[in-house]
Amino acid sequence: MKLAFILAYKNLVGSGLRTWLNVSVLSFAFVLIIFYNGMIDGWNEQARRDGIAWEYGGGQLLNGQYDPYDPFTLQDGHGVLPAGENEGLIPVLMRQASLYPEGRMLSVTLKGIDPSQTTLELPTHLLSEHSANLPVIIGKRMAEAANLEAGNEVLIRWRDKDGTYDAGNVTVVDVFDTNVPAVDNGQMWISIHELWQMTGLENHATLYIAETPGNSIDVKGWEFRSQKDLLKDLSDIIEMKKVSGSIMYLLLLAIALLAIFDTQVLSIFRRQREIGTYIALGMTRLRVVWLFTIEGSMYSLLATAVGCVYGIPIFIYLATAGIGMPTASQNSGVIMAARIFPVYGAGLIFGTMVLVVVSATIVSFLPSRKIATMNPVDALKGKMQ
Repeated sequence: MKLAFILAYKNLVGSGLRTWLNVSVLSFAFVLIIFYNGMIDGWNEQARRDGIAWEYGGGQLLNGQYDPYDPFTLQDGHGVLPAGENEGLIPVLMRQASLYPEGRMLSVTLKGIDPSQTTLELPTHLLSEHSANLPVIIGKRMAEAANLEAGNEVLIRWRDKDGTYDAGNVTVVDVFDTNVPAVDNGQMWISIHELWQMTGLENHATLYIAETPGNSIDVKGWEFRSQKDLLKDLSDIIEMKKVSGSIMYLLLLAIALLAIFDTQVLSIFRRQREIGTYIALGMTRLRVVWLFTIEGSMYSLLATAVGCVYGIPIFIYLATAGIGMPTASQNSGVIMAARIFPVYGAGLIFGTMVLVVVSATIVSFLPSRKIATMNPVDALKGKMQ
């Protein structure tokens, strides 16, 4: 075994530029696989964390008539939980409204929430601390769309429980910054006590947010969705991105493996006398096949080492400084931070190493099988087989 590795290493070093070209391409594929998957995993971790911190909490209990994907259900999709069932739950009442900034009309969702809640990172405490008549808080994207800033007053129109229109001026007391578009784009947050009074829907809620993750809540007329259920759409997007990205780096890996395959075929063709000498000196055909397979697989070992030399500093820098994302991607409706910090887990790194080494070994073995059918006498004579 040791002799096989020594011979394989000397043959690779003796090949010179051909060896380093194969190693360079394979090491680039190795680094690219880790980089892309690390970036996707980092996006996934950040998005899940932000989604739970800003929107989902420990889970949500939705009114049976409310569909998050159908805004027309907001009018009737609300109700009152039975007494004693709302412990550990934060009520949120959602109503459609029209905002009139600078003479323009902008459709918004007016969301009432308990100002004393601490489960979500929304600065709702400002709603009870401000002396304005109708204080509201909005996100940065909403502020840009309506051209509003903290301290501005703006006219808003809503409908009460009977469908009657009413209007009043609200005061923006804070503009918060978040990566979660569902609590920002087209959203205005107000104290639920104020919204109850404005609409006449006392104690009604469109949904409840669980303060802590736990068991499913079974209440007739309401549907409970756990953190996993709420994050399913995001998880599906992440998986789709992984599949689409795998096509790119698997093509690059295939090109590198094809180069190794061609190198092995050429090496066996040009070194037939050497193969005949090995067999004449007493090496079995299986050991000669093993020797050439090791020689091919050592491309992957060298590529892994070379990839670590220039890949580790790059990964450390990206994990510390992050990867800047374009502004347009943050307005796509998907949770995405301005900077994504990749996550390079041990499973990802070692899994990629195994993929590269095993692939290179298989590709090296395929042309080496021809050695088993060679006639050593003809090989020593220099007859091509």
